[in-house]
Amino acid sequence: MDFEWSDQQLAFRDSVVDFARRSLAEDIQDREKEGTFSRTLWQRCADFGIQGLPLPEEFGGQDADVLTTMLAMEALGYVCRDQGLLFSMHAHMWAVELPILAYGTDDQKQRYLPGLCSGELIGAHGMSEPDSGSDAFHLATRAERREDVFVLNGTKTFVTNAPIADLFVLFATVNPDQGMWGVTAFLAERGTPGLSVGRPIEKMGLTTSPMAEVILEDCEIPVGNMLGREGQGAPVFNHSMGWERSCILASMVGGMQWQLETSIAYARERRQFGKRIGDFQLVASKIVDMKVRLETSRLILYRAAAAQATGKDSTLDAAMAKLYIGEASVQSALDAIQIHGGYGYTREYGVEQTLRDAVGGRIYSGTSEIQRVIIARYLGLSPLK
Repeated sequence: MDFEWSDQQLAFRDSVVDFARRSLAEDIQDREKEGTFSRTLWQRCADFGIQGLPLPEEFGGQDADVLTTMLAMEALGYVCRDQGLLFSMHAHMWAVELPILAYGTDDQKQRYLPGLCSGELIGAHGMSEPDSGSDAFHLATRAERREDVFVLNGTKTFVTNAPIADLFVLFATVNPDQGMWGVTAFLAERGTPGLSVGRPIEKMGLTTSPMAEVILEDCEIPVGNMLGREGQGAPVFNHSMGWERSCILASMVGGMQWQLETSIAYARERRQFGKRIGDFQLVASKIVDMKVRLETSRLILYRAAAAQATGKDSTLDAAMAKLYIGEASVQSALDAIQIHGGYGYTREYGVEQTLRDAVGGRIYSGTSEIQRVIIARYLGLSPLK
């Protein structure tokens, strides 16, 4: 598989790097400490075209191919220290925009996609519940058909962007007896009667990406706001997860490049026992391992994203990408902290933040354990069907 970049793609990457350096470097330490989402930076990204990268031009998008989109998101992760902002964008693109593009009616696409591209609207995806996470389709949220509306009751949790979202993709069970085939997807706008957002959930990392519960109490959603057909929620959700698992860690790969370069610079500058610490084999070995993880992560990211774009079954590639990059980014963050010693443990250098941000990659969009189950199933070894 050839991942050689064209001159046009490389020029675009350079433009993204330049944009991020000029426009996304504001007060990250204060916002990260306080857990503050920046709508200003979100809008700057939208004006540059980031949120519209994977969408057609007719909706205001950039109509970029998936590898060009990965290159851009990786470039943002390399320069922008606000991984929370980037995580919110990933959730918005892969779990809201693309499901609407794939399963939405013409009216739904015209109504929502232009605003999602322009930055006017922020999207959120609600599947997980207090008692269902890895067992995604075991939902307590119910949807009852009453003439021309569905009435939803239940609670969604760990909903990225919920406190700031204008549009929600929500999943509920219409017929519990049918299991996953009784699940249906719905589109709900903020302000819909019966839909409320709980208090923000404080997190270990990605603190600038807001998260909360979404509570549905006799929430009436018009039949016309079904996303896909009744009972088609599982394919809608799996479509979202295919894109998320393939692409959501692109910015973390960019962050691994920053970790590597920062560690090399520090290892060349810092001296102990009369030598640069990078001249000690144990330190140099850590940096070598970081480089190998970075390049392997890039290859598996590009392969998974390219496979997802073909429309064929890319579940195995996506699971391997999610598992490997999620684990590799944590280990590289630990190595970067160790190389920086006491300074790496302080907030001043920004290295410890990369670890707190990276740990989430082992959990969201399917834990590392679930990815191993998926991979084992493809090898004929998993007990879960």
